[in-house]
Amino acid sequence: MNKNNMRYLASTDLLEIESVLDEWLAQGAPLSILAMLPETEKAAVPQLQSVCRQRNIALAGGIFPALIENGQFRTDGIWLMRFADTPYLALHENLSSGEGGARQTAQTIADGVKRHLPSAQQKTTLFMLFDAMVPNVSSILDELYLSLANRVHYAGVNAGSETFQPMPCLFDAERIVQNGVLVMLISPHHGAILEHGYIVPSATINASSTEGNRIAQIDWRPAFEVYQEMVKAHYGVEITRENFYQYGVHFPFGVLRANHNVVVRIPVALDDSGALFCVGEVPANSVLVVLEAPQVDSELTLQALTEGLAGLNGGSADEEVLLFYCAGRRMHMGLAAASHELAGFAKRTQAAKVGGALSLGEIGGSTLWGYPLFHNATLVTTLW
Repeated sequence: MNKNNMRYLASTDLLEIESVLDEWLAQGAPLSILAMLPETEKAAVPQLQSVCRQRNIALAGGIFPALIENGQFRTDGIWLMRFADTPYLALHENLSSGEGGARQTAQTIADGVKRHLPSAQQKTTLFMLFDAMVPNVSSILDELYLSLANRVHYAGVNAGSETFQPMPCLFDAERIVQNGVLVMLISPHHGAILEHGYIVPSATINASSTEGNRIAQIDWRPAFEVYQEMVKAHYGVEITRENFYQYGVHFPFGVLRANHNVVVRIPVALDDSGALFCVGEVPANSVLVVLEAPQVDSELTLQALTEGLAGLNGGSADEEVLLFYCAGRRMHMGLAAASHELAGFAKRTQAAKVGGALSLGEIGGSTLWGYPLFHNATLVTTLW
């Protein structure tokens, strides 16, 4: 049944925002909302914060490259989404980098979460919005799992600018920050479904020297040289330093996991030594494949998402559905194909509303163990 907990406004007109919030407040329960805006509307955040403070509304929010509204990408307006129950919300800024920083961040998050966990019988999701510029998301997730294990489901995405330039992109009712993470503990909640649908080739290579998101060597040679050879040999495309930024996004790496999952890593930068920089960390000695954008099975992707929603929640027909779509996936598939996937998703789910945003990295559990992984090029969805 449509609960009317998600409301898209085509503009950030203050009177319209106030009208929606007052309508919800009139229904009596304490109000907490998640707000999502496209980068073009970021100037509206201070007014939104002021309105929420005046009404004692708990606010969590993020700024994204674009929004998703019922099968379309939009660069204007705002999504207002009220939580069914008041969640635990925490905004952490100035995160430290490296392994030590990951441990520190994870411990801070876990300490807050543990104090607010419901009973073990109640399903709970730890939903996280990271600034896309945080370089050690994967390591933070590893450390979080060591502390929280399967006491929560893990889900989330990266916010920020599609240019990958630093920008304050996470906010609550008081602050707007960068280099941070916004934590939401939602209960009862059954987690999220994540899928990319890439067809994995058989030829593998080894990331023999890495540091964080930097791949220095593949098979003990400069990473870019091996990457060029693989793309040329398997896909017939000549990648040079001059056209790397044009073609690199179309040929991401796949990191093969022991449980047969494939984690996508999009190369976004190249340095003078031939090292490649990806969105997300690549562990040393990872087994890699080079993927190609057209080798995505959209039907398989949408089927996995809708079947997953049905498995978690019993179905999505006439429900309100939250969806995040990777900006890198849209870039390398093209706007037409990405829009087709959005429309196909909306049709398959038969949802009353599909709302969300274009993301810059996605977080979800593996299908076998629920271990949290940081992904690129995926769709993440759940019932709201």
